[in-house]
Amino acid sequence: MRMVTTLSVLVLGVGGIGHALVNGLNEGIGRVDPFRDMKNRPEDTHGINFLVVGTDGRDKITKEQKKKYRLGGAGCRCTDTIMLVHISEDRRRASVVSLPRDSYAEIPEHTDETTGKKYRTHPVKLNAAYSEGGPALTVRTVEHMTKVKIDHYLEIDFSSFMKTVDALGGVEVCTARPMHDTYTGLNLTVGTHKLNGGQALQYVRSRHIDGAADLGRMQRQQRFLAGLLHQATSSGVLLNPVKFKKVSSTVLNAVRADKGLGTEQMLALGRAMRSFTPASSEFTSVPVGKIGPVKGIGSTVKWDERKSKKLFQLLRDDKPLAPHRPKHPAGQLRPTPVDVSPQQIRVQVYNGTTADGLGERIDRALRATGFNTTRRPLSSGNGKVLRTFVTYDPRWDRSAKSLQAALPGCELRAVKGQGPTLNVTAGTDFKAVRPVRAEDQYQGEFGAVTGDQVVCP
Repeated sequence: MRMVTTLSVLVLGVGGIGHALVNGLNEGIGRVDPFRDMKNRPEDTHGINFLVVGTDGRDKITKEQKKKYRLGGAGCRCTDTIMLVHISEDRRRASVVSLPRDSYAEIPEHTDETTGKKYRTHPVKLNAAYSEGGPALTVRTVEHMTKVKIDHYLEIDFSSFMKTVDALGGVEVCTARPMHDTYTGLNLTVGTHKLNGGQALQYVRSRHIDGAADLGRMQRQQRFLAGLLHQATSSGVLLNPVKFKKVSSTVLNAVRADKGLGTEQMLALGRAMRSFTPASSEFTSVPVGKIGPVKGIGSTVKWDERKSKKLFQLLRDDKPLAPHRPKHPAGQLRPTPVDVSPQQIRVQVYNGTTADGLGERIDRALRATGFNTTRRPLSSGNGKVLRTFVTYDPRWDRSAKSLQAALPGCELRAVKGQGPTLNVTAGTDFKAVRPVRAEDQYQGEFGAVTGDQVVCP
């Protein structure tokens, strides 16, 4: 990812397919040697570490695709997406850490692959490591920055990404607000959408939707990957040899990998991960410190030194990144994604009916799904309110829509000057509070979420 999807689709399925098929697929992989002449590498860790990079290679894309999905222009011969993927030693968990492509990096001394010119250690953006020294320098740079030893390398381009999504029959994504990016052509309304390969590429490339820029784009990539893993595991692709071969052949004809990722490795990993699901995966990004211009480099992202060290230590120790959370009881509604985290929304509840205790019940239910209620519900009006409504200051309209998602069927009423607190007046039509969650909610110290938390409900 652009694709950890290559890893997800291939690794999860090969265990049940057999040597003959995997040997055939193995021949289609383009090979690179990213570990040549590497010295003073980090120590081995428990589990397996993959460096997955998505390049902006577009030479295999048709003119029609370039026009439709706005893929014109020349590639930069650099990494558009960089992810560190850790498969736990017990093969029950995959931890995916996105590394911002604009991360401030110290490139080790090396010889330029194209010009043969020798360079000393110097600062650049992380994605420039590929431009100067290809896969080998990219691996060296990431190992130097994370102190995590890379075991395998996977590289995907635009064309492979689109073909893989199409081979799977598309992937569902859901959004709590409209998404429009004039650079990529992405244009999604609120709700759930099934994206084909080209649309999916627009979704994971878009970085001009809001002020979050590349950091927001990484979150969307993680949500998309969780959706793709759900599609791969629920559609029967991994259990159907014909479908599996079609998808795998599509991916492997364009992927490049290290020479050590062969038939035996894929079979062994696949057998161990047959029961893998979105809940088995977790996603986060490197904790960011300062963002700003650096002389001679441009706008860069500097990692939070303390938090990033702790994050990569957890990977080296083969420990989970996402906080433990109890499973939802069977039959419980899946949380609806909203734009604003309920923890940020202050709510005052009013009982507009004659039903005793209704205000207290709603207050408790809203608080249980995360809203910051006053815990002091009040009575309102003459007790004859028929339809539940929410009054809000227009300046907090996004918060109002998030609250509305938790109260299906309620009416929104804008009240200029009301302030940041939202008022809920319960009517006789009230039935229940629906659980909600923010798309970008902060989970634990590293903001890690599990795959089942970010797929569409």
